[in-house]
Amino acid sequence: MDMASLSSTLLFIAFVAYLIATFLFGGAVKSSNTQTTKSFDRWGKLAITVTILGFIANIGYFITRWIAAGHAPVSNLFEFTTAFGMMVVGAFILIYFIYKTPALGLFALPIAVLIIAYASMFPTEITPLIPALKSYWLTIHVITAAMGEAILAISAVAGFIYLLKNIDLTKKSKERFWIEAVMYVLVLVVGFVVSTLSFSLADYSAEYSYISKDETEHNIEYTMPALFGMNESVAITEGALDPLIEMPPLVNAKKLTTVVWSILIGSVIYLLLRLILRKRLATVLQPLTKKSNSQLMDEIGYRSVLIGFPVFTLGALIFAMIWAHEAWSRFWGWDPKEVWALITFLFYAVFLHLRLSKGWEGKKSAWIALIGFIIIMFNLIAVNLILAGLHSYA
Repeated sequence: MDMASLSSTLLFIAFVAYLIATFLFGGAVKSSNTQTTKSFDRWGKLAITVTILGFIANIGYFITRWIAAGHAPVSNLFEFTTAFGMMVVGAFILIYFIYKTPALGLFALPIAVLIIAYASMFPTEITPLIPALKSYWLTIHVITAAMGEAILAISAVAGFIYLLKNIDLTKKSKERFWIEAVMYVLVLVVGFVVSTLSFSLADYSAEYSYISKDETEHNIEYTMPALFGMNESVAITEGALDPLIEMPPLVNAKKLTTVVWSILIGSVIYLLLRLILRKRLATVLQPLTKKSNSQLMDEIGYRSVLIGFPVFTLGALIFAMIWAHEAWSRFWGWDPKEVWALITFLFYAVFLHLRLSKGWEGKKSAWIALIGFIIIMFNLIAVNLILAGLHSYA
């Protein structure tokens, strides 16, 4: 088995381990709800052990892929996103040993699983680096940024648990609407995985020619029926669907098509779940937070931002600007990815200001942490998939 194959196997092992650990943490939470201390300890120890084993396999994937590629595996969307998922688990393990709260694992690990599943839908082949990526500053920048985002993700998980526990889901309110909206967005990620797998299994492919923003002709292959066409696109594949809407050169119509298909299929999945369960998804999860300590979740959320914010700032802004200067001879270029990194930085700066100066704790703090993670995921998903820029490969 070569290193590339070994890395894929290790990633799969990590993925399965995280899934198993999620159910084990569920057992720990259930035991805590029934006040069986010995059972709680047994489930909790088993869950964190499986999580650590999965994390070791995940690190093994990262190292073996690095060896196989000859460079840090953070140079495309698959590699960065899997690294991000790995670091979410790493951040959770660290927090778990400080606070020993299984509810955090029950909600953090599914997020990591979703992130890795999402990553696996992108091309996994090892490809040569383009000149702009041949820099050790890229490795430092991306790994540090992913680490910061992962720690901030734990803040959002803690905030989500806090809100689930403290929002009255039996009464109609804005809070009930928005917490369910969060559940809907998570299901949309599942929709992306399902739609990508479905069209892949159907072996769908259609090729089009288009005119890029530099007014040169290129070909592009769609792996889903083209809802949106590239600028001045013309079908090359016989019988290919004519795009419903033609997009300007700034927008990557192929990736926008992927996003829209994900939303459509994700919405269908959400509606089916609602019909089967006959209740809101947040209501289904709420009992799992019954024994959670609200004050502890608030503290975890706040301290995660205290740690994650400076790490993110170093990676996504400072190290990024050093790399940008080395790659493109400028520190800042208002690329969409750069702009959203700045927005994320400013958002969490406001979070800390409101927390420290205005005393925003509890629900307010939890909502802000959750919104912050949505901004991070928007940067990861929407900005990467829709807006064209220098970071289109990322």
